[in-house]
Amino acid sequence: MVLYKTALVTGASAGFGYSICELLASKGLHVIAVARRKDKLAELAKKNPLIMPLVYDVTSNENIITKIEKLAPPFNQVDVLINNAGLALGQDKSQHALIEDWDTMVETNIKGLLHVTHALLPNMVKRNKGYVINIGSTAGTWPYEGGNVYGATKAFVEQFSRNLRTDLKGTAVKISVIKPGLCQDTEFSYTRFKGDAKKVFDVYKDTEAISPHDIADMVLYLISTPPHLNINSVEMMPVCQTYGGLSVTRNLDLKEHPN
Repeated sequence: MVLYKTALVTGASAGFGYSICELLASKGLHVIAVARRKDKLAELAKKNPLIMPLVYDVTSNENIITKIEKLAPPFNQVDVLINNAGLALGQDKSQHALIEDWDTMVETNIKGLLHVTHALLPNMVKRNKGYVINIGSTAGTWPYEGGNVYGATKAFVEQFSRNLRTDLKGTAVKISVIKPGLCQDTEFSYTRFKGDAKKVFDVYKDTEAISPHDIADMVLYLISTPPHLNINSVEMMPVCQTYGGLSVTRNLDLKEHPN
């Protein structure tokens, strides 16, 4: 049984966010679907009258709370926040990566999450009721070549979630982080590889990866747990994915190279 009434989901125009909005609304929650793309949000909102589209860029300096307060009740009383907006750009090694891509990932994956959480958390604490679910990644725990700043931003999400739990000691507000591994049927890899369909195809070739529905189901499970139970973190991988082990370079050149 879901104990919450109104959810705000960032990154709602596609992938995880889209599926989360659909599922929560189907279970009777009022859902504020937040994203930049007005057309995608309008399409989503047509599916269920309990979904309220809210065009907002999480990297904006505009305080989202000013937009929420203009919404009619019960949409202005958010008791579930799903911080889902995030992206990866490129998979080049650090020495070849574009600094602009690094900046965008930090702005979206870290600062965007912080801004929305900072806006909504005080009211949850005041009411002594709320749930913040942050979408992290296995990349925040397990490094891989080219994961550099993306992985670092997701490590931030995980550690920030732990610190939120610590700060909320003595309240009934819950915090969880979901850390998905390989996921398909989203725009994630298309964004990462800037529309290169061949690279995207190669990522998922001959696999059965996690789907957005799997993530939505996990969100629903979390917000249905009893008030005394907090699930700190959930790491999810498809069965076809596992840990890669440590790398060893043989006959490594240790000599300094001239410029």
